[in-house]
Amino acid sequence: MKQQNQSGQARKLNAQMLGKLLVIAVLMFGFGYALVPVYKKICEITGVNILTQKDVSTQQAVNTQVDMSRTITVEFDANAHGPWRFRPMVSSLQVHPGEMAQVVYEVVNTQARSIDAQAIPSYAPQQAASHFKKVECFCFKQQTLGPNEAKQMPVVFFIDPTLPRDVKTITLSYTFFEVGGTGKKAT
Repeated sequence: MKQQNQSGQARKLNAQMLGKLLVIAVLMFGFGYALVPVYKKICEITGVNILTQKDVSTQQAVNTQVDMSRTITVEFDANAHGPWRFRPMVSSLQVHPGEMAQVVYEVVNTQARSIDAQAIPSYAPQQAASHFKKVECFCFKQQTLGPNEAKQMPVVFFIDPTLPRDVKTITLSYTFFEVGGTGKKAT
């Protein structure tokens, strides 16, 4: 009888422990699942590590005024962190603030496997970033490059006419990097 009582008590303790462990496992899964959106929201709020943001809607782009009284030189730069060649098709453009312009970047995957990649833009001088309005950009989403594939990717933009008059040159630089863990082997 005493042995049955101890056996029943041990089962009860084991069932309680199992319940606690299941609760902990569910909480850990929920915490891990919630990390990505929480991280993105924190980065959005603090302005840190924002990959890209769509700057304008098409309607705003149609309504912009062109400032023909001044010309801005936009220089283009490309940095590749991965197994590809990445470059702008032109090194610079002359644009009037408010004028729609387009530049094309070329990327060539030099590997015999598919690669998922993302581009992150940066601007110099820093104050120009809020005035550089991209309407279309390959940096808005990840790009998938097939084995040995070459792509030409456009950037359609305009410079906001409220850009300070002392800014005469803006450098748009992209860093193109492989998105980890998503590369696919060639078959």
